[in-house]
Amino acid sequence: MTEIIILNGGSSSGKTTIAKCLQNSSKAPWLRFSIDDLIEAMPDAMLKKDSGIKLGEDGSVIPGTEFRALESAWRHGMGEMARRGARIIIDDVFLSGIEARKRWEISLDGLQVLWVGVMCDPTVAAVRERDREDRIEGMAVSQAAAVHEGMQYDISVDTTKTSPEECARMIERKIKD
Repeated sequence: MTEIIILNGGSSSGKTTIAKCLQNSSKAPWLRFSIDDLIEAMPDAMLKKDSGIKLGEDGSVIPGTEFRALESAWRHGMGEMARRGARIIIDDVFLSGIEARKRWEISLDGLQVLWVGVMCDPTVAAVRERDREDRIEGMAVSQAAAVHEGMQYDISVDTTKTSPEECARMIERKIKD
C-alpha cells in the first residue's frame, strides 16, 4: 500500500493542483505538504542570509546550510508521520536532482513511496508563473528540465495539455496496480 506520494516538478508545473485533486478524489484521507509550506514556515531572515535560502531575481534558488538542516528535519518528520499511519502527498522541487531524491529515500526508509514526475513545457509553466503573484519570473524555465535530470519515476504526468484531474486519475490508477 502506498503511504507517500512524492510529486517532483519545476515551479508552476501543477504539482500542488494535482495534489489537491488527489486529496479530493481519494476515499482515504491524505495530508498534503509542499516545499513551499516549509519555506513559508521559516522566519523571514532565512530568505536573506547565505545559510538560509536565497531567491535570486532571475528565479534561481540557492539553499544554504541552515535551510538544509531544517529541510532534513522536515523530511524526517514526514517519514515519521507516515510511519504512524498518515498517508501523505508531498510536492517538492528537486533542485539538486538525484541528490534530493536520495535525501528523501533516507528519510522515508521502509515506507512505500510512489515517485511521480510532474512535467510541463517550460513556456506553459512560464505563463502560469507570470499569472501567479508568489513566484519570481524565471523559476519555471530554469527548473523545468533540471529537476528531472537522472530521475526514475514510478509514473510521469505532463500538465502541458493534460488536466490536473486527469493527471490525478493516472496516479490513482498507478497506486491501484
